Amino acid sequence: MTIPREAVEVDDALLIERSLNEPEIFATLFDRHAPLLHRYVARRLGPSEAEDVVADTFLAAFQHRGGYDRNRADARPWLYGIASNLIGRRRRTEMSLYRAYVRSGVHPAELSGSRVEDEVNTLAVNRPLALALMELAPADRDVLLLVAWAELSYQEVADALAIPPGTVASRLNRARLQIRQALSKEGERRWTP
Repeated sequence: MTIPREAVEVDDALLIERSLNEPEIFATLFDRHAPLLHRYVARRLGPSEAEDVVADTFLAAFQHRGGYDRNRADARPWLYGIASNLIGRRRRTEMSLYRAYVRSGVHPAELSGSRVEDEVNTLAVNRPLALALMELAPADRDVLLLVAWAELSYQEVADALAIPPGTVASRLNRARLQIRQALSKEGERRWTP
């Protein structure tokens, strides 16, 4: 079935509301958000896990769409919140990915042929960053990566994780400080004769 053109032009809240009576409309939400969500999850867990997490995210979103806050026009924070919970259940996989990267120097997203574009924020250019991310508390890592890789605002991260914006700010500041310290120590080690 073809999704009506007007469905593509409305905000996420209206799409979700319409999908309650016309379930096929929900596919538009998937088309809108799945590619970037997939990219984010692949960076966190590797490409092999990303397909499952994205599928599970949209399945959960579809099943719980009746409870979606229709005052929120953009469903991205909601979807990233669901994905973050699913990623949280795969912490071992995430840590294994970082350890494998540290050993090999190659990020799994590059092995599959899908190069990660942002050289500053990717693990593919920085083994010390992978080590530093491994050392972060999971809650701090979630906030940092939702801001850095998913490009969510503080408010969107707060909505995604169901925490106050002030908590987002403090977790982000703590994570940034720990990352800076870890990278600084690594830099000192490299340049010490």
